Amino acid sequence: MQCVFQADNVVEAELVKGLFEAHGIACHSGGFYLQGAVGDLAASGFAKLWVADEDAGKALTLVEEYERGAFQIADDEPADDAD
Repeated sequence: MQCVFQADNVVEAELVKGLFEAHGIACHSGGFYLQGAVGDLAASGFAKLWVADEDAGKALTLVEEYERGAFQIADDEPADDAD
């Protein structure tokens, strides 16, 4: 397994994990509980995502697209309603 993403926080890690899974990449996340050991210091960068070696290239491509903002919803684009 390879670590392909180090998130700023747990929410971002889960968001990217969902992106991977939506593209058929199994993902393991971890490091979330290390934030509690930091105490009063700013906690970031503890949440990491790992994928199988054979999925690393595809996952890294998705990370690059995510960091470029390729998956953002435009301000003038209506959000899909679940109703």
